[in-house]
Amino acid sequence: MDFLEYHLYLIVAAIVLELVIGDPEFFPHPVVMIGKLISFFDEKWNRGRHRKAKGFLLLGVVTVSAYVLIGIVVFLAGRISFWAGAALEVYFISSTIAIKGLQQAGEEVRKPLCDGDLPLARMKLGYIVGRDTEDLSEEEVVRGTVETVAENTVDGITAPIFWALIGGAPLAMAYRAVNTLDSMVGYKQEPYEKFGFASARFDDIVNWIPARATAVCMWLAAWFYPTLKKGNAWRVTLRDAGKHPSPNSGWPEAMTAGLLGVQLGGINTYKGRVSKGNKLGNPLTELKQEHIAQSILTMHGGWLVFVLFIIGWLIVS
Repeated sequence: MDFLEYHLYLIVAAIVLELVIGDPEFFPHPVVMIGKLISFFDEKWNRGRHRKAKGFLLLGVVTVSAYVLIGIVVFLAGRISFWAGAALEVYFISSTIAIKGLQQAGEEVRKPLCDGDLPLARMKLGYIVGRDTEDLSEEEVVRGTVETVAENTVDGITAPIFWALIGGAPLAMAYRAVNTLDSMVGYKQEPYEKFGFASARFDDIVNWIPARATAVCMWLAAWFYPTLKKGNAWRVTLRDAGKHPSPNSGWPEAMTAGLLGVQLGGINTYKGRVSKGNKLGNPLTELKQEHIAQSILTMHGGWLVFVLFIIGWLIVS
C-alpha cells in the first residue's frame, strides 16, 4: 500500500467520522487552538513598523507549527500502535472537514424561513457570514446562505481532502491553518491590509486547484439532479467566475448560481460600510428558501464526485 492509498483510506474514514459526530463540543477542536494562536500573534505583532514582514512570519509560524505538531503527535502514537496512529490521523483529518457543519448551517437559516421567521433567519445567517444581516430581505438572506454553502464546499471540504491525500493529517491541518489565517487576518482593510497580505495570497494559492476541480465535480454531480440547469452552468461559470473578488471563490459560487438559475453577488454591507460586488449568474428565477436546499445538494454532489474521482484515479494508476 503506497502513501496515497493509505491516505485515501484515512480520508474515507474521516468523512464517515465527521458525518456521524460533526464537531462535538465536549472535545477540544484543533482549529479553535489555531485560532487562539493567531489571535495571540495578531495582538503582539500587528502594530508598528514592518507589518507586512511580520505577516509573512505569522504565516510561517502558524502553518509550520500546525504541520509539525500534528506530525509529531501522529508519529508518537504510531510508535505505540499502528492503529493508534491511524485513529488519531483520522480524527485530525475529520476536524479539518465540515460537511455536517456546513449542511447544518444552511438548514438553520432555511428552517426559520420556512416558518416565516425572517428575523431568526437573519440572526442565523449572521453566525456564518461577516456581512451585516439585520435588515436583509428574505431574498438577500437566501443569497448569503447559498453563497456561503458554495464557497465553503471548497474551504471546508474538498481542499482539506485534497491536501490530506497528498500529506495526510499534518498537511490537512496546515491547510486549515492557512484558511483560518485568511479568515482572521486576510482583509484588504486596516489594520490587516499589510499584516494579512501573506495569509490572503497564500490562501489563494492553496485553494487554486481544489476550487476549479470542485466546480467541475459540482457540474458532473448535477446530472443526477434533473431540476438543475447543467447547460447554463458552464457558460455562467466561465463568464462570471473571474468577476468575484477572490480568484477561487468565484468558481463554486458561479457554478452554483448557474446550476440553480439564480443570481449571486451584488451589494453587501460590512459594519455599516457598503461593498459593491459583481453579480454572478443569470436571474432566471427569484431566490427562494428552496434554493438553500438545492445548494446543499450541490455541495454534497460536489464532494462525493471529488472523492470518487480520487478513488478512480488511484485504481487506474
